[in-house]
Amino acid sequence: MGFFFRVLNTLSSLSPSILSFVRHKHYSITAKTTHFFRLLNLCKTSKDLKPLKSFLIVHGLVNDVFPIEQFVRSCFHLGASHLALSLFQQIQRPSLGLQNLIIRCLCNDGLYQDLLYVYLNSRALGCPSDDFTFPFVIKACAALGAVKIGKQVHGVVFRAGFEQNLFIQTALIDFYARTGCMEMARALIDRIPQPDLVPWNALIAGYSLNGFNWEAFDVFREIIFMDLKPNLSTLASIIPVCTRLGCIHTGKSLHCFAVKSGYLFNDFLVPALISMYAGDEDLCVARNLFDSVLEKNVVVWNAMISAYTQRQKAMSAFEMFQCMLRVGTQPNLITFVSIIPSCENSSSLAFGESLHAGVIKHGSENQLPILTALVSMYAKLGNINSSRYLFEQTPSKNLLMWNSMISGYVYNGLWDLSLDVFRKMQFSGFGSDAVSVVSILSACSKLEADLLGRSAHAFSIRKGSHSNLNLSNALLAFYSVCHHLSYAVTLFHKMPIRNAITWNTLISSCVHRGEMEKAVPIYHQMQKEGFKLDLVTLISILPSFSEKENLGQGMAIHGYAIKDGFSSDISMVNSLISMYCNCGDLDAGRLLFEVMPKRSLVSWNALMTGFRYHNLQKKVLVLLGEMMKGGERPNFVTLLNLLAACHTQLQGKSIHSVAVITGIVQETPLLTSLMFMYARFDNTNSCLLLFQMGNMGDISLWNAIISVHIRTKNGKIAVASFSGLLQMGFEPDNVTVLSLISACVQLSSLSLAHSVMAYIIRKGFDKDLLISNALIDLHAKCGNILVARKLFDGLVEKDEVSWNVMINGYGLHGDGEAAIDLFLQMKLSRTKPNGITYSSILSACSHSGLVEQGRMVYNSMAEHGLSPKMEHYACMVDLLGRTGNLTEAYAIVKKLPCKPSTSILESLLGACRIHGNVELGEKISEMLSELDPENSRSHVMLHNIYAAAGRWADAERVRSEMEDRQLRKVPGFSFIS
Repeated sequence: MGFFFRVLNTLSSLSPSILSFVRHKHYSITAKTTHFFRLLNLCKTSKDLKPLKSFLIVHGLVNDVFPIEQFVRSCFHLGASHLALSLFQQIQRPSLGLQNLIIRCLCNDGLYQDLLYVYLNSRALGCPSDDFTFPFVIKACAALGAVKIGKQVHGVVFRAGFEQNLFIQTALIDFYARTGCMEMARALIDRIPQPDLVPWNALIAGYSLNGFNWEAFDVFREIIFMDLKPNLSTLASIIPVCTRLGCIHTGKSLHCFAVKSGYLFNDFLVPALISMYAGDEDLCVARNLFDSVLEKNVVVWNAMISAYTQRQKAMSAFEMFQCMLRVGTQPNLITFVSIIPSCENSSSLAFGESLHAGVIKHGSENQLPILTALVSMYAKLGNINSSRYLFEQTPSKNLLMWNSMISGYVYNGLWDLSLDVFRKMQFSGFGSDAVSVVSILSACSKLEADLLGRSAHAFSIRKGSHSNLNLSNALLAFYSVCHHLSYAVTLFHKMPIRNAITWNTLISSCVHRGEMEKAVPIYHQMQKEGFKLDLVTLISILPSFSEKENLGQGMAIHGYAIKDGFSSDISMVNSLISMYCNCGDLDAGRLLFEVMPKRSLVSWNALMTGFRYHNLQKKVLVLLGEMMKGGERPNFVTLLNLLAACHTQLQGKSIHSVAVITGIVQETPLLTSLMFMYARFDNTNSCLLLFQMGNMGDISLWNAIISVHIRTKNGKIAVASFSGLLQMGFEPDNVTVLSLISACVQLSSLSLAHSVMAYIIRKGFDKDLLISNALIDLHAKCGNILVARKLFDGLVEKDEVSWNVMINGYGLHGDGEAAIDLFLQMKLSRTKPNGITYSSILSACSHSGLVEQGRMVYNSMAEHGLSPKMEHYACMVDLLGRTGNLTEAYAIVKKLPCKPSTSILESLLGACRIHGNVELGEKISEMLSELDPENSRSHVMLHNIYAAAGRWADAERVRSEMEDRQLRKVPGFSFIS
């Protein structure tokens, strides 16, 4: 009876029916197994099994295979896998059958971690494995991504001689495919003499999962060629591949095959087809497919919600989600991850907060994928505080969440905070990926943090992610923004893969940096390599065609836009209007504008800018009137165009008042333009008031006020403004330094020039070729031609401006021979001289009296395809006049293609006075009187010529004519007081 009561105590937690059975049955040791099975049959819940486990242990039944296996089956059937596992731990030497049973049951329940524990523990206890064990173990390794354990199991399989087993081979192929070891997966399938469809499906799924879309497509072709009929699993894997590759025609064929094979309404296939049609922007077909499914599960609902979200149909996605809830389908994690991004597209914080509440109600608020989506959503909606709160409250973050927070800060313009989060991520032990670095590069671009961006580039190289296409494109943009276009071009040529974004980024960067000569060849190369020009490409390249000779190329772009259906895009038409206006075809620009069915403010501004560019100020004002009648409100670009059209300060003040009324006066470009307008009328006080109104932290505002002082000949005040800028802790840029050099040129102070050069070298601005050229010009004009030449010789790279300023410097110092020598060196260096070069060298020859050399230089202009302009004629006339070759100089004046300028005639008349050529002086004076009757200078100079020749009667006659016409001699003045 003592044993009987012990059994009663052990089974005290059994259900009443089982306890009743025990009380009325005399329990003997020999019948314990029989009674166990009777008790097991009475168990209806997992709670009933717990005392039976104790019963098995107490009565030594743990070594009896049959009752143990039945108990294990009941445990998994009633959802008490933990009881089966705890009992298994009590067995000192489990049998192969029991091990396989538990492994199979754990695999069916998806308890892969426990499965590997059972397998490894059994091996440690000496339990063997067979061809039934290995497929389940390998499947668990694949599901958990346990590459190391999986490879060890493969080794055990090989040593045990099971490698030729088809089920094990298929499991190994699936394992290697899922874990990204595609070469090994392919090698294994090639060892199978005649593989059936199952291993091929595993290989296709692996290629698809790891992004090897074309490889997956090639395997699918192999299946077709081997006359293997694709099944449901094949279609479910290959249709998403068709979607990603854009092979929609093939996907539609597979859809037809699925219908024919009776697979259409399968839970796995329908979502894949919905995603395919949504990717092809055919949402109607996707919706029809969705509606045709009579019994929709959550996967089908998720596919349709995701389709609407991807196509940025936020309201449709919300309606679908609401409909799903109304029919009683419970959302899962994928549902929320699919619907939450729709809030970003709808720009509705209320929708986002409602979904967040739904997540909490559903009990999924601690799910990491959902938290990550919420962090991203709140950031995109501008509620960065909520993003930060969710991020900081998440105890175990993954890389995706870190990336979401970094990109959230970048999206909201909080560049420094994004860098801080990136550093914290590194300290937390997370290795960044290409997405992290792309976000960081965006922040570095906005901050123009050159060193940080280069560090990010080096970091990506060390991590092996530098070959990522998105990252390479981000690096191109970063180097372009940070004024390292040469680095961007080098990186571009090293990229193994390029897409349209790559080409567009480099083209727009070249255009933005003003290097049109680089943009056009890249554009042509893009065409040669077979890349399709998209809308962004065309809009990016159009600004390169801004001269009259480029009109044909611009028209070709226009034709391409019409052919590809881009001609109705407003942004495209606006760019074409700008192109035609810049190339001088204002009629074409106006015609395009007039036929536009819908105009934006940019359209009006584009045409206004074109008119202003061609000095058609009256048309700018007329266009403004039309714009105002149409109800379009001007922005600061419109007012910038109007400011340039101002002839009086009153007009400028009127525009200023409009800017104040419309509330756009604080825009820095408008403020600086207003300052330049007032400077034209010498109203420095208004310029200073505007400067004080602006954002003092904006360096362009400082550049403007310094330029105003230079324009109004206040070089000392300009230098003082630069000092004030430094004292306030602001960093000057290249434009500031160029303005400072211009102020030094005005002051002609050699000591100041030395100080400025020292500052420029210390700050590294001397690396900029424009600044180096300006320094050469500064020292030449301040009288230190030796330092100017040293700076010139020290240039690593010289452009035509470098040569021009040095030649001009020698001309200013009267060293014509050195200027000629430098001009010859310039031609030997294969730098093409331009019109300014010839003006400088001819002026130098004139100051030095080098007639033969001047003739040689003048005649060589045709060799470089240059036609002389008025400044070149003036230089030659001055040179010939100074050296007494008056007849030759007069011949040049007579052969001019247009009327001679006053300065040319006055120069030649002065030469006539110096060399005593009265007859020619009379002719030149007559020409000057016809050109400018009110100019007294020609009469004064002719009077002096007559007086020098002793022809006093003629001199007195000229004086009398001046008195009769009331022409007065301009009084002289001296700079010396």
